[in-house]
Amino acid sequence: MRDPLRRATTIAVAASLVGVLALAGACASDSKKTSTAASTITLSVDDFGSFGYDALYKQYEAAHPNIKIVERNIATLSTYTPQLQQHIAAGAGAGDIVAIEEGIAVKFMAQPDKFVDLNQYGGAALQNNFLPWKWTQGHSADGSKLIGLGTDVGGLAMCYRKDLFAKAGLPTDRAAVGALWPTWDAYLKIGQQFKSKVPGNGFVDGATNLYNTILMQTAGQGQNYTYFDKSNNLVVDTNPAIKTAFDETVKMSQAGLSSKLQSFTDAWATGFKKGQFATIACPAWMLGLIQTDAGDAAAGKWDVASLPGGGGSWGGSFLAVPTQSQHPKEAAALAEFLSNPQGQIAAFKAKNNLPSSPEALSDPAVTGFQNTYFSNAPVGQIYASGATSLKPVYLGSLNQEVRTVVENDLLAIDTGQLTPAAGWTKAIADAKRAAATG
Repeated sequence: MRDPLRRATTIAVAASLVGVLALAGACASDSKKTSTAASTITLSVDDFGSFGYDALYKQYEAAHPNIKIVERNIATLSTYTPQLQQHIAAGAGAGDIVAIEEGIAVKFMAQPDKFVDLNQYGGAALQNNFLPWKWTQGHSADGSKLIGLGTDVGGLAMCYRKDLFAKAGLPTDRAAVGALWPTWDAYLKIGQQFKSKVPGNGFVDGATNLYNTILMQTAGQGQNYTYFDKSNNLVVDTNPAIKTAFDETVKMSQAGLSSKLQSFTDAWATGFKKGQFATIACPAWMLGLIQTDAGDAAAGKWDVASLPGGGGSWGGSFLAVPTQSQHPKEAAALAEFLSNPQGQIAAFKAKNNLPSSPEALSDPAVTGFQNTYFSNAPVGQIYASGATSLKPVYLGSLNQEVRTVVENDLLAIDTGQLTPAAGWTKAIADAKRAAATG
């Protein structure tokens, strides 16, 4: 279905033109006002979660009086993704700009006919604005078309509740906390200590977020792919990164450390607000979600430490312009503005989305940034210091479908509905079914 705002604008344009013809003898000032109103272009931006663009929208509209921006945000990726897929397949209903999350990027980059080639609007000159691998990921499969401009990357850390750590008699200083868990096994042991002192709280939020973090970290340190290899063969039962992440997550669950909350659900959001768990693996973009869900009452209770097992990357998105847009030139210009180094710096300061721009990553506004909500944690230093050395992890075109069924089986283990052995067997069978049916 076509955007009703755009349809309303079209009607307004037609009405204004009729008025101009009828009032040809009107004064010049009135004609100028009619012309200005008639030339207004509404650009809709479809995104999910928290991209941190509110101030940038206002800045762009102030510099471009003929542009009105309407953000159509959907909070959860699980709802946003199928809707975007439907709109792209139908050739109608998508925004003038759409956000594409890394997990579904390969699928859309394989449909270059559905998206504007941004090279037509000067995109080729923007290459230095992005990390080399992020730039490459934004192109069609054959590399001939520039489809997406990178927004952020997902550097990894561990967020923790200082008040709950203090209650358990654990250190609260971020350096001391990071030293507690050089490995995931060490993290489990600290979790057991925590639970012995604070039995009413979980140590970790739940299985799904932890699993995805360990999977992306392990894959990035190894084969650099997850469910599909780089030839798009399903390798769920042969890629050691998957079994490692699965087993580590199950160990946390079996040790009673999980709050059994599924990521990005209402119950998960409530868990933040009520302080139901002490730690959560947090890519840079997670900081904005934590602040929103935990609320003002938790300000200063959260902090950020290093991640067990070393660094890694999970998450990151692109901005693309579907060919169904009626204003591709104007949409391409806005996408460039939002994703240029200064735009990425502004988004980082607003929601801590870690820039994919080398220039932005080295800017003092990023490297020196401290987040007051997270106890003045130097999140710029924590996340940006190793970002330029992050390695991309390949995600196949059916990554989302396979990931969903594997997560569901992990949740069943976490809640006691499946044994670990039965859950792993079922996860392999479900993944193969999902890959076969698309």
